Amino acid sequence: MRGLPKRFAIGLLLPMLVGCGQNAYTLHHQNQQLSQQHQTFASQNSELQNRAVTLDRDNQELEALLAQSRQQIQLLKDELGATRDQLRSTTQQLAALHNEKQGLQKRTEALTASMQRRVGATITPNNSWVGELSIIHLPGIEVRQDGDVIRIELPGEKLFHPATATLLPTAGSMIDSVMADVMRAYPDQIIGVEGHTDSDPISTPQFPSNHFLATARALAVQDHIVRRFPLDPQQLFVVGHGANHPVVSNATPAGKARNRRVELVVYPDQVGRR
Repeated sequence: MRGLPKRFAIGLLLPMLVGCGQNAYTLHHQNQQLSQQHQTFASQNSELQNRAVTLDRDNQELEALLAQSRQQIQLLKDELGATRDQLRSTTQQLAALHNEKQGLQKRTEALTASMQRRVGATITPNNSWVGELSIIHLPGIEVRQDGDVIRIELPGEKLFHPATATLLPTAGSMIDSVMADVMRAYPDQIIGVEGHTDSDPISTPQFPSNHFLATARALAVQDHIVRRFPLDPQQLFVVGHGANHPVVSNATPAGKARNRRVELVVYPDQVGRR
């Protein structure tokens, strides 16, 4: 370089300096682009991470909802199974009640027919006997003269569970006590067992009407009596009046309570004097 003229040396260095400047500018520009790309990639990466966090949270919520749905489905299956069991049990109970109802109807028809066959000869009121029956006095029991018969009221509340013909555990002792006095006072008299209800209607598979309930209650009392007392088969008969013959008004709860009763009706006719 020392041996070269200055102009020649400058001519050689100038392109080199220009090239270095261009390379530096190019590198600076590329560096800016890389920096911008890095920032872009960092921003995209942050956004992707946020989306991943959101998706993970959504996935956890969906898994929780899925678990709840599975629990609800299992509960519904259990409830469906229980409902099917209840339906099966109810169907069986209805079938049993239907059979019981048919048996009660047949028994009622048979007793009614039996009563009708002997009503003319056995329990037709005999006016010549009016006044021959003396009224007995039973503590807590209504006893009254009704023409030529004596009516002894057994309160329904002391005999039966509500709306059923099932005797209460204490009903037997009351029936036994009353019947013991009846048999001492009227040992040979025809006795009717008459069922009565209040005016409130009833309609169940077992008791479609008050007449069915009244008859079933009278039959329950009669069954107890014949098991406990050695009566002549012709001495006792059953009638179900339903709500047709209230002894008092049904306008009050007390009146309805008294009308729900089974009456032992003592007739002047005697077994063996028909």
